[in-house]
Amino acid sequence: METPNAPMHIAATAMLTGGTLIGRDGGLDIDRIRAFISSRLHLIPRYRQRLATLPLQQRPIWIDDPHFNIHYHVRHTALPRPGDERQLKRLAARIMAQHLDRSKPLWETWFVEGLAGRDRFAMISKIHHCMVDGVSSVDLLNVLLQLEPSDEIPEVPEWTPRPAPTSFDLAAETAENLARWPRVLGDSMQRAVRDVQDPRSDLRARARAVRDMFSDGMRPVSTTPLNRPIGPHRRFDWLQMPLADIKAVKNALGGTLNDVVLATVSGSIRRFLERHRVDVQDLDFRVMAPVSVRTDGEHGTFGNRVSAWMVPLPLAERDPRRALAHISETTSHLKASKEALGAEVLTAAGEWTPSTLLSLASRMLTRALPFNLVVTNVPGPQMPLYLMSARMLDNYGLIPLTDYLCLGIVLFSYDGNLCWGFTCDWDLVPDLHDFVLDVRAAFAELQAATAATARPAQRRATAPRRAAKAVAAATHAHLRKKAPAKPTAAKSAPARKTRKAPRPKAARR
Repeated sequence: METPNAPMHIAATAMLTGGTLIGRDGGLDIDRIRAFISSRLHLIPRYRQRLATLPLQQRPIWIDDPHFNIHYHVRHTALPRPGDERQLKRLAARIMAQHLDRSKPLWETWFVEGLAGRDRFAMISKIHHCMVDGVSSVDLLNVLLQLEPSDEIPEVPEWTPRPAPTSFDLAAETAENLARWPRVLGDSMQRAVRDVQDPRSDLRARARAVRDMFSDGMRPVSTTPLNRPIGPHRRFDWLQMPLADIKAVKNALGGTLNDVVLATVSGSIRRFLERHRVDVQDLDFRVMAPVSVRTDGEHGTFGNRVSAWMVPLPLAERDPRRALAHISETTSHLKASKEALGAEVLTAAGEWTPSTLLSLASRMLTRALPFNLVVTNVPGPQMPLYLMSARMLDNYGLIPLTDYLCLGIVLFSYDGNLCWGFTCDWDLVPDLHDFVLDVRAAFAELQAATAATARPAQRRATAPRRAAKAVAAATHAHLRKKAPAKPTAAKSAPARKTRKAPRPKAARR
C-alpha cells in the first residue's frame, strides 16, 4: 500500500526529563544514548535486518544487514532555543513525511534537544508498519526502555551478521516454496474440512464475518472534506486527557473506554464538518477501529496481528448520552457477531497470496475505502518508563495516511493519561488545531452529561433519607404531645432526703 504520497510507517513523539543525559550546557549526551540502545538490540533482531526479495515470487524476506551502523538509525538534532511544542510538532510531521530507506533496516529514532526548559528533550521514533502493529510497538517500547531509572549500560553482546544469501540461494528457496505450495494448499483444505465437521469450530463465524465485511465494503461511505487524494506533506498535533476522567464518563454513562473515545470523536467530527458547511444529517460516516487479535503467547513478537471494526458514527445525534449509547450498542453487536474475524481471515490469506496480486488488491481497495477515518487505541503501560535516568512523560502516536484518508487519530494510554495524536495532510486540513479543540469540547459535553446524570441520582438517593427524617420528627412530636404529664414530686421529707447534693464550685464552673 506504500506510495510516494503515502509512506507506510508508524511513529511516535515522546518528551522525557533530562536526567543525567543533559549536560550543564543543555546539550544531550547522544553517545551514551547510542551505547545504551546498542546494548538492547540483541533483544530485537529485526532492528539489524533489511529487506531482500525472492525472484519470480517477488516476495520480501529479512536478512541481516552486514553494514549496520547505529549512527545512521539513532539521530541527533536540535530546535532553535528555546524550542516550543509547535516547533516540535512540525519537526515530527516532517520526519513522518519522509520515506524510510528500504536498503537499510526500516527504523529511525531521533533525539531532539533545545526544548524550552533545560531539563527536557524529545524522542521521535519511526518504524515501518510491515515490522510492527500498535500492540507490538508497545512491546518494543518496553524493550528499549526500563521500569527503573539507571545509568548503567550493559555490556554490548558481540554481533556477527549472518552471510547474505546468494542469488542461487534465493532461487533455490523460491523453487522450494513453489514445490511446497500444493502441499500447503492441500493441508489447508484438509483443515477446512475438519473445521466444518467440528461443531466447536468457528469456521462458519469466520465465513459470515468475511461475507458481512464485503457486504459493508460494497456500500460506499459519504464523501467529506476528510476524504480526498492526499499529498506528501503532514501536520501533527496532540492532546492529553487524564485517564480517570474518561473512566468516570464510562462508569456514569455506560459503555467501554473505547466507546467513550468514539463518542468524543463523533462529536468533534460533527463540529468540524459543520464548520466546513457540511450537512451531517444524512451522512454515512464510518470509522475503522483496528482491533488486536494478538494472543497472549504472541506478545513480544513482530509483525501485524490486527483486524478491524467498521463503526458508523451518529453525527446527527447532538445528545452526547444518546450518541454514546448508539455507539455502545454498535460495538456490542460487532463483538457478538465476531465481525473482526473477517479482516483476520483476509490477513491470513495474504500470507500465501502472490505479492503482486496482493499489492494490486490493496491499491484498488484504497480507491473505495469503506470508511472515512481511522481511530486506533493502543493500551500502554500504566507505570513510568525510563531511558536510562530520563523519565518518559508522554507519548503521542503518528499514523500513516492512505490515498483518501486525510486524517488519522492514535490514542496511547500511559501512566494515568490518554495521549491523543492527530496526523493529517498539510494542505487538506490546515485547521488541524481547531479540530483538536473540537475534541476537547466534545469530551466536555460528555462530562457535562455525566454531571447532569449524577445530580438526579444524588437527589433520588437523598430523598428517602429526607423523608425518613421528616417522618421520624413528626412521629416524635406526636408521641410527645400524647404522652401523659409527669407527676410533680411532693415536697415531702423522703423527697428532700433524696435530693442530690450540690456540685462543687469547680464542677459548676
